[in-house]
Parts: sequence; C-alpha cells; structure tokens
Amino acid sequence: MNLILPYFLGFITAVIGISPPGLINMTAAKVNLKEGKRNAFWFVLGAVIVIFFQAYLAILFAQVIDIRPDIVILLREVGFGIFGALTVYFLVLAKAPKIKKTKIKKRSQKKRFFLGMLLSALNFFPIPYYVFVSITLSSYNLFSFDIGSIFIFVSGVVLGSALVFYFYVTFFQRIESKADYLLRNMNTIIGSITGLVAVGTLFNIVSYYIDK
Repeated sequence: MNLILPYFLGFITAVIGISPPGLINMTAAKVNLKEGKRNAFWFVLGAVIVIFFQAYLAILFAQVIDIRPDIVILLREVGFGIFGALTVYFLVLAKAPKIKKTKIKKRSQKKRFFLGMLLSALNFFPIPYYVFVSITLSSYNLFSFDIGSIFIFVSGVVLGSALVFYFYVTFFQRIESKADYLLRNMNTIIGSITGLVAVGTLFNIVSYYIDK
C-alpha cells in the first residue's frame, strides 16, 4: 500500500498539471495530425524524459526545504501571495487567449524527439509545481522523501504525463472543438484553480500559526 500511494499521487498530480491545453500537448497533437503518430510519439518521448528529470530534481529540492519548517511556511506565504495575484490577474485583468493555427513542417523522428525535449526543457512550470505539491503532500503525511517513495512518485508522474500526451495525440480530432472552448475560457479555468489553491494555502498558513 505504501508503494501504491506515491505512485497514485504522482499520476494524479501529473494529469492535473498537464491536462489543460498547453504548448507541449497541443504541439504533440498537431505533429500527429501533420506527420502521423510515430513522429508524435517520438516528440512525446523526448518531452517525458525531460519531465522525469524536472520532477526528480524538484522533489530533491523540496526535500531540502522540507526539513526547515520556517522555510516551508515562508514558501506557503509566498505561494499564497503568488496564487492570489494570479487569481486576480486571470479572473479580472487578463484578456481571453486567441486561438492560433500553427503550421508544422515535416521533420525526422530524431528532430521531433529533440524538439519534445527542447519544448519540455523550456517549460519551467513542472519544477515549482512539484516542489509545491510534494511539500504539501508531505505536510499532510501523504508523501515521504525517502528514495523509494521519490522514485515511485516520479514514475507516477511520467505515466500520468505520458497518458495525457497519448490522449491528446490519439483523440485530438474528437476533442478539438472542446479544446478550443477550453482555450477561450482558459483564464477562468486557471483563475478558479489558482483561487482554490490560494484558499487552501491560506487555510494551511492559518492552521500553522494557530497550532504554534
């Protein structure tokens, strides 16, 4: 059971983090439409390899932070400020994103593999995301920073990421209209998510000071 929980948590957090239409999953889908599944899966493989290292490094960094309660609560306070500001930005200030049609020229499988690695490496979101997630899960005793749990969690992240990419590659034509709807309403969706995270973080901060 101790092995299943970190794997499940890694899988779920990856699915939540990658499911919204973004540069990597939308590019994977477009590569499939223009060049076929083989090139798309090479692209996905490159992206997933980088995600593995990003998640692993993020959790190692979180492990160092987790032994300092003062740093943890400081990060939560900073996180609350950031997520609160993002909520206001996406719900009030941001303009609706425009849907752009991009053209993808045919490339070799090797080039698609390295393109996947490049785009994934340029996406810095996974590192702070998994730092925040792992510290939060640890604070609720749902995750421990031993090497076995870390490796199993990251394996879950890889599987969850690969599954989401596979879904985009395989079913994009069926969900393209819904994806356009999501893109048009992305500010509201992201703002709602960051708002919930901000409220949860605030509750955690208040609980910390009350217990203290």
